[in-house]
Parts: sequence; structure tokens; C-alpha cells
Amino acid sequence: MECREQSFVHPGSSPGPSSCCSAPVPGLTLPGAHDLPDPAAMCDFFSDYLKNLKEKDFKKLTDDFMSHYVKLTDKTKGIISLEKLKRIKEAFSVGNLQAVVDAIQEILSAAENAVLEVAVIGESGTGKSSFINALRGLGHEEEGAAKGGVVETTMKKTPYKHPQYPNVTFWDLPGVGTRTFAPDTYLEAVGFATFDFFIIISSSRFTCNDALLARKIQEAGKSFYFVRSKVDSDLYNEQTAKPLSFQRERVLQEIQDYCLANLCDIGVPDPRIFLVSNFHVHEFDFPDLQRTMLEELPAHKRHVFVLMLPALSEASIELKRSILKEMIWLEALKLSAVAFIPLGSIFKSFDLPEQEACLQLYRKYFGLDDESIEVIAKKLHTSVQDIKGYLRCLDSSALLQDASKAAKAIYCAAKICAVTGGPISSTMYFLKAYFIRSKILDAVAQDAKVLLHKTLRPPF
Repeated sequence: MECREQSFVHPGSSPGPSSCCSAPVPGLTLPGAHDLPDPAAMCDFFSDYLKNLKEKDFKKLTDDFMSHYVKLTDKTKGIISLEKLKRIKEAFSVGNLQAVVDAIQEILSAAENAVLEVAVIGESGTGKSSFINALRGLGHEEEGAAKGGVVETTMKKTPYKHPQYPNVTFWDLPGVGTRTFAPDTYLEAVGFATFDFFIIISSSRFTCNDALLARKIQEAGKSFYFVRSKVDSDLYNEQTAKPLSFQRERVLQEIQDYCLANLCDIGVPDPRIFLVSNFHVHEFDFPDLQRTMLEELPAHKRHVFVLMLPALSEASIELKRSILKEMIWLEALKLSAVAFIPLGSIFKSFDLPEQEACLQLYRKYFGLDDESIEVIAKKLHTSVQDIKGYLRCLDSSALLQDASKAAKAIYCAAKICAVTGGPISSTMYFLKAYFIRSKILDAVAQDAKVLLHKTLRPPF
């Protein structure tokens, strides 16, 4: 069994969707900008942070840190494991800022270098390859797309790297029950220990082999998720056959109930089932599936998981925004702690070149880089200029103008303050590191939503 870091558990956390006892179709509750601390709340936090440091009220400092972190990471559960969180709390409780800085740097480095291995299991024709392509943001005919078909195309485990995040690999695994991959030896045959979680996918009913595999995955200490694919096709067929009595939600509920009963009958207690369409990843249970997988990953792997999600739903855009807000906040907290030490931050800056680099990086994260825009324009049979016309963040001079002026003023003041250290220096570095990056992030995330609503195909 793999030994994994225990993640911080938030108050009020709840398990994922469906069980045999209760079978509602999971709803979609989109996290929004109001879920993140606003600038005024951030100023209040940091004002108290400086006051507590100055007065050496380390208990209050620790309590405020924990309270703010819970609010900041409510939707993503955060990138700090329980072990690392305890270490930061202990360091704050005795005023050991260097230990806080070291812990935060380790957390940021672990998140940025995390490796993610995802196993997708299913028989031919279940939509397995389409599912992998959907999570990688690729069309079926694009270079590097997973191959699919109605006949079995996967006779051995096949890796598919994410096109933008090489540390993320999706593994197309053969269905269970063949001579080569018998249920009793399946996990050993595919090398289960290397995978972070398993997706068991079906386009109709799950089998006894699926149930046996799920139990073995659970016994091995890994997470697994049942995915019922092609629900858009089911809806189309039902409406075609019964145009007068067709009710979308009723059909979805029937599919959900059928899958639940199916899995319960073959020995899977309280199964969680996600209804998805590989061609409408903003619809049905795809956003719920993404959130559930995120919450159950080891903390240090949540960052790369969120970044690799295609920005094809408001839910995924907000998850990206939330996880990046946490990274910005931790980086700012680290810099402000260093700034309490004389000469500790004199060489750090965030002027126009750094802002430009930050903007380009966030554009990549949200699928708004030049290469991605060209792909979108091609898919929509429109020009690149038409797509760019929707996006304010492409006008970097306008976006960064105000931020640049603020950055220059803050940088000059911070460089002087860094010579003496203390609260004023810490304040300057926090402002520079947090608010300017946040301004850029919010602008890019908003543009991603604008483009999303301009380009979404309505689901069936």
C-alpha cells in the first residue's frame, strides 16, 4: 500500500456524490469570486499579521493564519498537507519566521514539481480514449490524441502525456477479464503502485469484474471513481424515441439509479458514480468529478491537477483561480516573513519584465496563450483576431500600466525599507507580491470566462 501524506481536512467537508441509499443526480454549484477573500479582508489579515508579529502575540498570529487559510482554500482544500500545516503552526507559535519561510518554500517546490499518474480503465467502445482526450484538452484528430474505436485498441497499458504539463500522464489501460488481464492479477499486471487514482469507465452497465477491481483498488489504499460515459447520446436517443414525454432530468436520474442498483447488486457498497459527456465537459457531473478527484489527491499534487484541467467550464476556471490565489498568498507570506530580517529581501523585485512573465504564465494556465488561441480559432472556423477581440488581457500595456506604476513605487520604498527590516518592509513586499499578481490573475481568469461563454456549444 502506498504511503501518502495526509491532507488537511476542512470543517464541513463532505463525501462525493451518489450512494445506494441516496441517489440524486449531483448538482453543479459553481465557486465564484465571492468565495475568495476580498482585498479588504486581505488587508485586515495582513494588518493583524504585522501587529501580532510586532507585539509577539504568536498565539493570535497562529490562529489568524489558520482561520484565513481555511477560507482561502475552501474550494480546493489547499496544497498544504496536515504534516506541513502542523510544522508552520509550530513555527508561528514560537515566532520562528525562518522556519515558516523554509516550510512554505518546501510546499511551493513540492507543488510545482509534483508528478501525476492517472489510470483509465474500460472496455472498447466505452469512451475511454475520448475521456482521456477531454481531460488533456485535445480533439480526436489532434496530434498526440488517444486512439479510440468500437473494437479493442488497447491491448497493453498506453501512456499519454499532457501536452502542456509533462509531469501529468494518463494511462489507457485494457479492460478487466481478458486472458492477459485477469481480475485477480490485474493490478499487479498494470503496476498499480505508480498510479495516483483510477477511473473505471462504462457506457452502459458495470460488470462483476469492475466491482472486483474496485475492491482490490480500495484494499490497495488507492482512490477510484466510476464514470458513466456517453450520457449525451442517451439523452439524444431518448428524446428521439419519446419526443412528447422526454424530460432531461428524469432520464439522467434513471441512468444514475440504474448504475447505483447495478453496482450495489454486484457487491460495491455506496458507490460514487459520475455521469459525463466527453464532448460537454462543462455539463453533467464532469465538474463534480474534477472537484472530488482534487479533494482526494495528496495535497502537494492538487496544484498540477488543477492547472492541467482544460478551462472548459466555469468550475475549472474558478478552481485554477483559487489554487493560484493560494500560491500567490503563500509566496507573499514567505516574502513578508523574510522581509522582517534586515537585508533579507533587498534583491527581490517585481517590475515590468516580471509582470509580463507572470501574465504570459497565467495565460498559458487558462488556455489563452497564442498557441491555444490558434487552436480555438481553428475549431470554431473563425479568425485568431476575432478570438483575441474578446480578450482584455492580451493588451498587456493597458493591463500592466497601473500595476507597473504601483510596482515601481512599492519597489523603491521596499528596497529602502529592506535595509532596516521590520513591519514597513514586510508590508511593502506583501503588497508587491500579492496585489499585483492577483490583479493579473483576476484579469486573465475573467477573460477565460468571457471566451468560454462565447465558444461553448450548448449541450443536448
